[in-house]
Amino acid sequence: MIPWLETGAPFPDVSTALTEASGAPGLLAASASLSPMQLLDAYRHGIFPWYSVGQPVLWWSTDPRMVLKTDQFRVSRSLEKRLKQVRNSMQADQRWQVTFDAAFTDVMRACAAPRRQDDGTWITDEIIAGYTALHRQGLAHSVELWHNKKLAGGLYGVAIGRMFYGESMFARETDASKIALAWLVHFLKIHGVSMIDCQQETAHLASLGAAPIPRSDFIAHLRQAVEAPPIGPWEPVSPI
Repeated sequence: MIPWLETGAPFPDVSTALTEASGAPGLLAASASLSPMQLLDAYRHGIFPWYSVGQPVLWWSTDPRMVLKTDQFRVSRSLEKRLKQVRNSMQADQRWQVTFDAAFTDVMRACAAPRRQDDGTWITDEIIAGYTALHRQGLAHSVELWHNKKLAGGLYGVAIGRMFYGESMFARETDASKIALAWLVHFLKIHGVSMIDCQQETAHLASLGAAPIPRSDFIAHLRQAVEAPPIGPWEPVSPI
């Protein structure tokens, strides 16, 4: 059993999240809806929403926690070559462009699109509305990669203090999401952000240098990072 959160109720301590034996490790609580204020409170405490259409809002705090330390981002030779191509194009013919916060909701909707014909999505209209509200407050951000003025890839997430919580990314062209991530990682390093929250472990994230850490270590880092001055201004800087 997990607690049901009424409007305005505080989140339970993350140590009470379900364990591996439950079949839903990391599940902490449920609620009827989410609000921007509730989202911010969740992120400050190492909690994130993840649910499907037709379900209540499910709140999670996984253990271990998948994170990408910005000094451990892995750039393959092929990706390094692609990054140089994009940078050179930005300086010359501008067929490629990288922007921050130029098309936040478009990025979210692209991330929500099914990866395969029969796939659903956890990025519901309610999720899009909640994060777009945070974006208007300067607390959620997107990275866009454009090719011939069309959106080729990107990502979005939440920034509090010196902490960035990655949410989702998409690619319509080869390596497009990796290129967007490389720009983000470089920007965050410049601004003293040492860790990106990736939430859950996947082989794709591991290939980019992400690794799981104990939730207790993640929460300890989080408590200090969210109290630091906010990141900014959000302007892309080439990583190559």
